[in-house]
Amino acid sequence: MIKEQRELHKIEFLESLRNFVGELNGYVSSNDGQWTIKGFIDIYRNVYTISSDTKIVSKILEIHLFPKIVEFARNYGFNIVPADYQNYYPDISFVSARNQGIIFAVDFKTTYRLAENPDFCNGFTLGSHGEYFINRESTKNIQFPYQSYLGHYCLGIIYTRADKEAIDETRIHGVNELQAITSVIRNFQFFAVEKWRIASDKRGSGNTANIGSIQKVTDILAGRGMFSGLGEHWFDDYWMNYDKISIVGVDGKTRKIRTLKDFVDYRQGDTSLIVPKARKIAKKRGEA
Repeated sequence: MIKEQRELHKIEFLESLRNFVGELNGYVSSNDGQWTIKGFIDIYRNVYTISSDTKIVSKILEIHLFPKIVEFARNYGFNIVPADYQNYYPDISFVSARNQGIIFAVDFKTTYRLAENPDFCNGFTLGSHGEYFINRESTKNIQFPYQSYLGHYCLGIIYTRADKEAIDETRIHGVNELQAITSVIRNFQFFAVEKWRIASDKRGSGNTANIGSIQKVTDILAGRGMFSGLGEHWFDDYWMNYDKISIVGVDGKTRKIRTLKDFVDYRQGDTSLIVPKARKIAKKRGEA
């Protein structure tokens, strides 16, 4: 597929995905912005409050949205292929019904706004920079080889967590009390973006081989990550070589390259194109 056609397909898909996510707030939210999911129900019509644990919230959000994902795929001429295994990338592969060579990777990414500064979120991981990212013909932990995908996208959800005092996980509610139950999350912000556009130059989860995201909410929504001024090829090159290249510093000591500035310097690129990552500054209570 020639480059111009590839870019056109990517633009069309992203535009469709953005139109789709623009409709989701009304699907998952009540009029006051609370999540319409209130808890689990048993056969005796008892309702149990959902934990605010991020993994639980993320999984239930995926289940909640899946019928809409199926509808979106059907309306835009795609078949969906969910990941065969939990640790596979991506969450969903969109395969064109007319041309099976057109495949897009979409990952669900959910995170919460920071209580001490809602301009920032907790961030998320953007997939591995390990085997399948480096060897793009590999089928290890990936649904299709990385090079098979025309583009890699995040369907993202940023939300606010309810105050802990408002949630009583020990209480059992009746179905007739649904409206009175406080949702564990509220105030959703949906977005769709190519994952490289919101990447940082740091890992997202300790020592595991996961790419980290930026954390300022407005920058995420605008796709203004650290690589956004450089381009996707710099994102690929940096994360393929992360922690592998050694340089000698001005102090004469050898160190591994783990920052984008060091990497762009090493490749003799233009460091002025690096978009600085916004730094969190804790706000005082009551401060706007």
